Amino acid sequence: MPAADAVEALDQAHRHEWAVVLAATVRLTRDLDLAEECAQEAYVAALQTWPTQGVPQRPGAWLTTTARHKALDRLRREQTLRRKLPLLVEPDVDPDGEPGSEVADQVVADDRLRLIFICCHPTLSPDAQVALTLRLVCGVPTAEVARAFLVPEATMAARLTRAKKKIAQARIPFRLPAADELPQRLDSALTAVHLLYSTGHTAAGGADLVREDVCRRAVDLARVLVGLLPDEPEARGLLGLMLLAEARRPARTDADGHLVLLADQDRTRWDRTLLAQGLRSTAEAMASPRAGRFALQAAIAGGHAVAPDAESTDWPRILRLYDTLLRVWPSPVVALNRAVAVSFVDGPAAALELVTALDDDPHLAAYPYLPATRADLLRRLDRPAEAAAAYRAALALTGNEAERAFLADRIAQAGAASGTIGTSAPPPQESS
Repeated sequence: MPAADAVEALDQAHRHEWAVVLAATVRLTRDLDLAEECAQEAYVAALQTWPTQGVPQRPGAWLTTTARHKALDRLRREQTLRRKLPLLVEPDVDPDGEPGSEVADQVVADDRLRLIFICCHPTLSPDAQVALTLRLVCGVPTAEVARAFLVPEATMAARLTRAKKKIAQARIPFRLPAADELPQRLDSALTAVHLLYSTGHTAAGGADLVREDVCRRAVDLARVLVGLLPDEPEARGLLGLMLLAEARRPARTDADGHLVLLADQDRTRWDRTLLAQGLRSTAEAMASPRAGRFALQAAIAGGHAVAPDAESTDWPRILRLYDTLLRVWPSPVVALNRAVAVSFVDGPAAALELVTALDDDPHLAAYPYLPATRADLLRRLDRPAEAAAAYRAALALTGNEAERAFLADRIAQAGAASGTIGTSAPPPQESS
């Protein structure tokens, strides 16, 4: 077999099988570090073996078996097998068994879900949950995780090590949450995936507005959660929310990479297939009496998606959805977004009062979209000098270059309208 074909097969196996291989190995070792090392060694062995012996019929099974054998060898060498064996309370399944085996398939599914719940355990900080999910569940190299968080690789490596040590010290078991634990654990997992998507949807820094690779990984992870938890409406709601956002991605920037606000986007560029999938997933989530914050956010996104143009948006319905969301999830960010809906129902002056009331909320102290929202409302109220000042207040809080260019244009426009010279500045994110 040509070496290039083997490398391509291994690359596919890394994208699609990494979490399965790692999760099955963790089930054996109960040690994230050891399991990760053995999974990596299995991929190295494949790189050495497949070009000469050919790609196995089931690459994931080959990699899983190899990783587990390496783990057992390590445990024996370290003379800890006797101590580890009592922890193996679940029946083992031969990963090279029949592909259609329901028992084997269920164990693989459960292993992946266990791994997700470990990475998203509520004892970890939200940033640690996202970083660990990227590294362990998605198989993203540490250097790429560091890039997503805009920190040096050594810093991220230390953070990941601390997170894994915290899991070990807390003796978090490698099992599915009990019924009474599931709501909090599931919410942590969904929140981590949502934060992961947000990291890519609007990059914190750099020239590009979007990190497409991070977005794709988050959407794939949401699909996995829906597949593993088909009766959970919030998992479907999260998937719907992200699919609707992904559908708009082609229109979020123009040919020169400049930010285009939702109201100004060419809706013919939206991905109709993703829109249909997102709306279907959202409708399924909202049909459940257990629909929560992710389903409601998806319904709000769906309200924008079904409007043929910005002028046709059903803002009263979107405001009602925000009212419900604020009751379910009393977040200052939700209150800020609700104020935008109010501006299109009751006018920008009414919305400005709501935004002003959020000024002292410490959660929004470094949030660039608070002054950005104020600036847009002031612009619509024909108060350009105040709008320019508000845009400048967002300036120091924004790192993404596409947003900075947008803000600079708005400041210049406000300066021209007020008869003053606009000062170049970075931009906040308006809804895009």
